[in-house]
Amino acid sequence: MRINSPEELQKMQEFYGQELNAERKRILVCAGTGCVAGGSLQIYARLKELMKEKGIPCEVFLHDEADGPLHTEPADIPSGSASSENGQSPEGGQTADAGQAPEDAPSVGLKKSGCHGFCEMGPLLRIDPEGLLYIKVKVEDCEEIIERSILKDEIVERLVYQDQSLKSYPRQEDIPFYKKQTRVALEYCGHIDAESIREYIAVGGYSAVKKALFEMTPQQIVDEISDACLRGRGGGGFPTGRKWAQVLRQKEEIKYVVCNGDEGDPGAFMDRSMMEGEPHRVLEGMMIAGIATGAHYGYIYVRAEYPLAVSRLQNAIDQAMEVGLLGENILGSGFDFTIKISQGAGAFVCGEGSALTSSIEGNRGMPRVKPPRTVEKGLFEKPTVLNNVETFCNVAPIILKGADWYKTMGPENNHGTKAFALTGNVNNTGLIEVPMGTTLREVIFDIGGGVKGGSFKAVQIGGPSGGCLCISATEDHLDLHLDFDSLKKVGAMIGSGGLVVMNDKSCMVEVARFFMNFTQNESCGKCVPCREGTKRMLELLTDITEGRGTMKHLDMLQELADTISDTALCGLGKTAAFPVVSTMKYFRDEYIAHVVDKKCPAGQCKALVNFSIDPALCKGCTKCARLCPVSAISGELKKPHTIDVSKCIKCGACKDGCPFHAIS
Repeated sequence: MRINSPEELQKMQEFYGQELNAERKRILVCAGTGCVAGGSLQIYARLKELMKEKGIPCEVFLHDEADGPLHTEPADIPSGSASSENGQSPEGGQTADAGQAPEDAPSVGLKKSGCHGFCEMGPLLRIDPEGLLYIKVKVEDCEEIIERSILKDEIVERLVYQDQSLKSYPRQEDIPFYKKQTRVALEYCGHIDAESIREYIAVGGYSAVKKALFEMTPQQIVDEISDACLRGRGGGGFPTGRKWAQVLRQKEEIKYVVCNGDEGDPGAFMDRSMMEGEPHRVLEGMMIAGIATGAHYGYIYVRAEYPLAVSRLQNAIDQAMEVGLLGENILGSGFDFTIKISQGAGAFVCGEGSALTSSIEGNRGMPRVKPPRTVEKGLFEKPTVLNNVETFCNVAPIILKGADWYKTMGPENNHGTKAFALTGNVNNTGLIEVPMGTTLREVIFDIGGGVKGGSFKAVQIGGPSGGCLCISATEDHLDLHLDFDSLKKVGAMIGSGGLVVMNDKSCMVEVARFFMNFTQNESCGKCVPCREGTKRMLELLTDITEGRGTMKHLDMLQELADTISDTALCGLGKTAAFPVVSTMKYFRDEYIAHVVDKKCPAGQCKALVNFSIDPALCKGCTKCARLCPVSAISGELKKPHTIDVSKCIKCGACKDGCPFHAIS
């Protein structure tokens, strides 16, 4: 099956494309981590069992009499290819016996796809070519799906998404959650078998590698990436083309390409989904970086908490090695490239470039003083291209379609798209990808379906290194454009792409304390400003949320934040105080309420919360007294009750259980 030339790759693309198109139906079961946790693998197994019982041709064994690149092995799962009506493969091979199917039974591809994105509605199942999307699928739904949607071309209405007006959206692309998205990096997530190199080749996979090897010089590749204004999607937004150009200029014989798949931000899962759902797209981007810079060795650094991503990547590497798209003399070009996976132990600081390369080398993951930069002395002291997963997933389409195409999306110097993990108090949580420059309002209300459980208060963007942006009196921040430069102007950063929406019941002081606690725990401890400064800031924030804060605490927080930002060794330390600085800027009244009035306006800081019973509303039902675990509530039947604040442990059980809403 080895592919030895660009002509053979073209032939395989056509062959596998015919094979894929021969499937009259394709069932794509979401096998991203979120849906797997919801039981999607059990759904997949049940569908496979039902198809076997009903004799629906599914598993296909392609043969070719000539021993050559068209010879393939049986698929491990019933996806692979589909038979034509006469039982022949597109090249004249015979299909395997798939059981006694009805004469007019459709040949069906059953596949484990990557993340479909609409995580709030998982487990998800897509049926092509119709583009149907079924939500919240259960194992017991499988038989009806097979009987109606596969055998009778009917829609199972109860599994179709409905909006708040009860309007149904059978097709995935028509659902408002998807309608305003533009998928470039996530192009194949949820649309092809995540475990099959054949399907990736069938949709044109590795065409960009072929073009880079045979139609472009290394400098032309770098120029194309530079002209596209592709900026690093890992957080800082450094121009990718400039980084590649610096590595290309290095005279060292050995160079490396490193993919940062560490992704340690709370609430972020964009890179994980790409590694799980389109691993070959990641490999292709890395290979092109190697061709452009003269590097022959690649490493993917993935946190060990992503076992599915590790498994899918290793499977993709093994498949690419087997067919000759990785290894020696790729496509007969003379270019060699190998990729290895390095698993990290989950240290947030290893998202920083020099700490990451140190970890791959087997050392403790700690950043170093710069210069020299990674492009000069990176992994094993050699020139290194270091980009994150999403950046590499943008490379192949740029090479194939050109910089001018890429620049049709997004504002000046912020071109392309950005993937976000939309979480928190929003109706439609999930994985999204939108053009750079899309507003927060569009993301939260048009795609996210609005705020859940209250009114919009803030959005935390960019993880622990980002800031918290609020809705101002003029709603300026809701119309803020999501791109590198616009966010920088308001003291935030796009980060890796975590977007946590908060409603009016969120305490912004507690949010700042949460992120500072995370940053302090994850500090590597190498530099004093970060090691000691974040610890002091956490202590001050804890004092404020527990009622011991004073106005002096606010001054000290600002002073520490400025010091850490100016003197910390690495980028993670320099941005550690961003959540505190931004919340103090936009929610100073909440800080004042905590330190002066000793009250938490949102009612989230237990030490500053006091429960009381409104005698005008209390009916004396005694339910609150029965719920109280410390017997702090007393009163007679059918008469107003009272709370002994000295006994109250502020658990909130009484408030949650009161049927008359008399407790506040």
